[in-house]
Amino acid sequence: MFMLKPDYIVGLVDGEGSFTAYVRDFNQPKNVKRRARIEPKFFLKLIERDKVILEKLKKYFGCGQVYFQKDSRANHQNCYRFEVSNRLNLEKVIVPFFKKNQLLLPSKAKDFKIFCQLMDGIKAGEHLNQKGLDRLYRLKQKMH
Repeated sequence: MFMLKPDYIVGLVDGEGSFTAYVRDFNQPKNVKRRARIEPKFFLKLIERDKVILEKLKKYFGCGQVYFQKDSRANHQNCYRFEVSNRLNLEKVIVPFFKKNQLLLPSKAKDFKIFCQLMDGIKAGEHLNQKGLDRLYRLKQKMH
């Protein structure tokens, strides 16, 4: 049984991870009802047989969920997804880890930097007013 190390996690996230956020655009009609105005997420998706790695990530970080993600597209396999969407866990666990253990891929590092700006905006309460939410929405559009 092996232990995950920060360098391994960084490499895995560089290749298979994502920092993202759903930001409601009040200028568009609502097709999907969501409770939150902004939903930041960190996730990593692997094929079904590699689920053990995701369970180890959950244990390593002490937060998040691992769940099944069916994929019915041709030439694709069913997957499992490790996801952290709790804002406090993102702020206190995930963001500090990746600030200390920097991502190597420029595109992933850029998305993480924007993700941190989104998290700072949420912490400042920007998502609670239209002007702030508009700024966060424009910022999110710069992510990959």
